[in-house]
Amino acid sequence: MSRGEPARIGASTNAPRALQSAGMQISLRVLSVVTMLLALPQVLIHWIGREAVPASWMGWGAYLLGAGLWYVYGIHKSDKEPSLACIAWIAFNAAIVIGGAVAT
Repeated sequence: MSRGEPARIGASTNAPRALQSAGMQISLRVLSVVTMLLALPQVLIHWIGREAVPASWMGWGAYLLGAGLWYVYGIHKSDKEPSLACIAWIAFNAAIVIGGAVAT
């Protein structure tokens, strides 16, 4: 910084923060996909195996409600990434809830 140049607030912390943000975004994307893949066996158990425990599908109903609320929040904040992930979660959760209700 030269003498006449104004000091930039936070200039030294912007790069690490940007790296942390990019790393966090990648981690969240990967985690979102992995957790959906982990939920896939539950969907298959309900739809193919026709096995359901009422407490299980009621719990997944709570997850469905949560995913729906996060979707509305993402739309309200004009943030596409959480909204896209919530669409997938809504589909998975709805499949489990409907499959559980049909199987019981």
